[in-house]
Amino acid sequence: MDIKIGNNLDSRNPISSTAPDSSTLGRHLAQRLVQIGVTDVFSVPGDFNLTLLDHLIAEPGLNLIGCCNELNAGYAADGYARSRGVGACVLTFTVGALSVINAVAGAYSENLPLICIVGGPNSNDYGTNRILHHTIGLPDFSQELRCFQTVTCYQAVVKNLEDAHELIDTAISTALKESKPVYISIGCNLPAIPHPTFSREPVPFSLAPKLSNQMGLEAAVEATAAFLNKAVKPVMVGGPKIRVAKAGEAFAELADACGYAVAMMPSAKGLVPETHPRFIGTYWGAVSTACCAEIVESADAYLFAGPIFNDYSSVGYSLLLKKEKAIIVQPNRVVVANGPAFGWVFMDDFLRALAKRLKSNTTAYENYHRIFLPDGVPLKSAPKDALRVNVLFKHIQEMLSDETAVIAETGDSWFNCQKLKLPQGCGYEFQMQYGSIGWSVGATLGYAQAAKDKRVIACIGDGSFQVTAQDVSTMIRCKQRSIIFLINNGGYTIEVEIHDGPYNVIKNWNYTALVDAIHNGEGKCWTTKVLSEEELKEAIELATGPKKDCLCFIEVIAHKDDTSKELLEWGSRVSAANSRPPNPQ
Repeated sequence: MDIKIGNNLDSRNPISSTAPDSSTLGRHLAQRLVQIGVTDVFSVPGDFNLTLLDHLIAEPGLNLIGCCNELNAGYAADGYARSRGVGACVLTFTVGALSVINAVAGAYSENLPLICIVGGPNSNDYGTNRILHHTIGLPDFSQELRCFQTVTCYQAVVKNLEDAHELIDTAISTALKESKPVYISIGCNLPAIPHPTFSREPVPFSLAPKLSNQMGLEAAVEATAAFLNKAVKPVMVGGPKIRVAKAGEAFAELADACGYAVAMMPSAKGLVPETHPRFIGTYWGAVSTACCAEIVESADAYLFAGPIFNDYSSVGYSLLLKKEKAIIVQPNRVVVANGPAFGWVFMDDFLRALAKRLKSNTTAYENYHRIFLPDGVPLKSAPKDALRVNVLFKHIQEMLSDETAVIAETGDSWFNCQKLKLPQGCGYEFQMQYGSIGWSVGATLGYAQAAKDKRVIACIGDGSFQVTAQDVSTMIRCKQRSIIFLINNGGYTIEVEIHDGPYNVIKNWNYTALVDAIHNGEGKCWTTKVLSEEELKEAIELATGPKKDCLCFIEVIAHKDDTSKELLEWGSRVSAANSRPPNPQ
């Protein structure tokens, strides 16, 4: 059965002719974006993309959101894609495109379909010996394309109208099929010119589904079931590639059927409901949630669905796992206990088929239940005591519901937010593979724009905020009502715990005054600074009550050494991994 992607056209007349003056490349691109589910595009204007922006604005189903810089526009498209399934940004040639490339690389690492559209040079300038502005001063215009070839799965350079339709459609469909960013460069003189290839409404995409090799699927299920059914205390662990495999429901279905204890890797938090009756927490080696690592690492068999084992997720390569005990299920491949391997077997198909073959085994969960000790409660604060970070997150926990989503910035927020217990329907996002500080500001903008039914709670450190603070301005312009907790502890705390030095101390800002200046009396924005638990409680009551329709910015003053114990442990292990001496030659 075909998968229909975002068909917003009138089904009674899907390919009706349009007036000649609207048969343009710009209109075609705008309609394609709407069809795939993009209703907001993040942009920064530049002289090479202005005509294209005119056509995007003219599309009734599309909202153009101007950002303060290109990096944040890319981060916003990343956050948007996490909620909506696909995101888009529009920049200008080279000076804009090379600024957004860091965000595009992050989206590539996280398997997010992101359409990066660049207004390029006039089509007549290609192949000449001319030197253009916004370039490095050479007549070769391919520098930008070469940069994007390493961080996108498809690149389309539109220099004439004859093949523009094919190039644009191939790029967009490839982004959807591969779940990766793509790059589209469009000559600045082309968007407004009518052409016969755009004389009809674009027919909506119909992407053929990926089907497992049936023999391979059956063999993989048989081998896996035989392996797991003879285990005494098997467990299952979800990884971040569950998202790209679109296998969250299948993973939960398997968990229901087999009775195993269920854990998630840190970068997969929120992809499967934590309300599952046998959910045991985050598996993150030495910094796992209480009793989770002991159960996973003592199991005699573990099924990992969509894992990424890098130096961060493995806590400096210190996981106590053995390949001969592991079933590794990737989006299109299954490896059973260090071999055999089965290719072209898709995760969703495999997990659903396996659910029908596994015997129920609740031993691991029963063991967890026996040894589990509830998380400690933060020490009670005396009146006017300095606010501690663990107290802050105790109160953030109480704010969560199915109407909220959490965005966790790179840093100690990774570890504190991991310990939050997500109610059914509560969103959760962070960028672990790429780990670019400052990502969360743009991601909060994009996610909130895509998921208007949820109130975003963003936890951001002061060092990260200084990288991308400007686009709080865009949040206010878009009438967003996110709650930003700015945790001000005077520096790059995560770097301090890996390797300290004077470079980790930053100039302190008056963050609330900065956001007040950005607000400048236009739109709804409320700020406050809190130093104690009493002030925090009062701020949260206002943010969730009288100020619930405002963007709320709460600056939390914390001691520079007030970190989670998990960060201290993780930092020391990552530091040890980073400082390994060269192998002898």
